[in-house]
Amino acid sequence: MPFTPIHMGPGILIKAILQGSFSLMIFGWAQIVMDLQPLLVILTGEVHLHGFSHTYIGATLLGIFSALSGKHLSELGLKILGVAKEKPINIVWSVAFLSAFIGSYSHVLLDSMMHVDVEPYYPLNTSNHFYGFLSIESLHKLCLYSGLLGAALYYSINWLVQSKNPAKK
Repeated sequence: MPFTPIHMGPGILIKAILQGSFSLMIFGWAQIVMDLQPLLVILTGEVHLHGFSHTYIGATLLGIFSALSGKHLSELGLKILGVAKEKPINIVWSVAFLSAFIGSYSHVLLDSMMHVDVEPYYPLNTSNHFYGFLSIESLHKLCLYSGLLGAALYYSINWLVQSKNPAKK
């Protein structure tokens, strides 16, 4: 993807489906962490844009880092934003790791479809069988529409839950 935020569309849909069992903040943090290596390459003028970070081994290591750091960063961010006024937000470790791994693995998958230099199975295999699976336009639409569908589902589900339990408002 040309911009990390485009990866958020599928994450929003996953959030709508999994609700409290998924952290969109940690998923988003994993997207940022995944694209730090390509950003560094762009800034330094290196040749290989998508390196080790865009392999499934790299995504595993960055997923672990994203879960460990993202749990604490998310809790701090929610506290600063005032979301945790009534009761403290404590993201459980299983949610942190699930969210980070979905974020890092989906990032590799989506970028594998778009970028010819991604080698998702490196060092076992340097081929990229996903490249060109979808056109760039279709891939962008998939991400955009999944985000829109996810947002609609998320707010619809929350509205239904709140309308059935007015005391929880």
